[in-house]
Amino acid sequence: MSELSHVPVMLVESMEALNLRPGSSLVDGTLGLAGHARAFCQEIAPDGKFIGIDWDEAMLAEAKLRMAEVQGVDCHFFHADYRDIARCVVEVMGKVGVDAIFLDLGLNNAQIADPKRGISFVGEGPLDMRMDRSRGETASQGLNRWTEREIERILTVFGDENWAKKIAQVVVETRKESPLKTTQDLVDCVMRAIPPSKREKRIHPATRTFQAVRIAINGELDELGRALGDAARCLKVGGVMVVLSYHSGEDRAAKVCFKELEDEGFKSLYKKPLVPTAAEISKNNKSRSAKLRAIKRISIEE
Repeated sequence: MSELSHVPVMLVESMEALNLRPGSSLVDGTLGLAGHARAFCQEIAPDGKFIGIDWDEAMLAEAKLRMAEVQGVDCHFFHADYRDIARCVVEVMGKVGVDAIFLDLGLNNAQIADPKRGISFVGEGPLDMRMDRSRGETASQGLNRWTEREIERILTVFGDENWAKKIAQVVVETRKESPLKTTQDLVDCVMRAIPPSKREKRIHPATRTFQAVRIAINGELDELGRALGDAARCLKVGGVMVVLSYHSGEDRAAKVCFKELEDEGFKSLYKKPLVPTAAEISKNNKSRSAKLRAIKRISIEE
């Protein structure tokens, strides 16, 4: 097993919400390094059925290795987007209807730490940022193609970046001389755009820009509410879906989706999202922005 590591966020709260039992059927639509999944599978064994989905082929391969130790559970894996949950469930179960669905919309440490992915500004690498590197446009291609107005909108909407307009101007000016190719190229644009006296001390000045570009390249918020609704409809009556989000746009989409689902025989388990305990944040600072929402299927509306 590789040295890649990822600490599962809000594991205890997720387990309590999902209420797993031996023989349960479970979908993890964002499998990652299987940190949550391995713990879940201990609860659904024996005779449980597990479906693991991830759009990152490298993470999926690693997860399969880590799941090899799971006993008493029928495991199935798919290189796919969680938006394909219904298709994957039908392929395994023969019909739609599972006891539990788990979605962790965040990145894992292995993805962030790998400079070849270009997700982080720590360590220079190609400006890629794709979760599924077998398809789609890279961040480099996007930043060298998007108009100044498009870049400004992306940084504002997906990154809440106050300096979005200036950063967009610098990106466009820079690429006239030489295309942006590496993570350092993008960091340099941000640093030229934001005066030293105006830079936040709490986070790196490029944090919001990298987040925003990554979300745009991967379409992470594209029809997210619809995708969550489609996933929830794969539940049996009594089944629960847990969604962990880390960005205000993600949580907002989940909140609106869950509200709409309440007119279709679903019930939100919590009035407000759960957040990590102070103890968890002290051990895993990356959990600090997490929010957990859960919804249960009460009936199937005709």
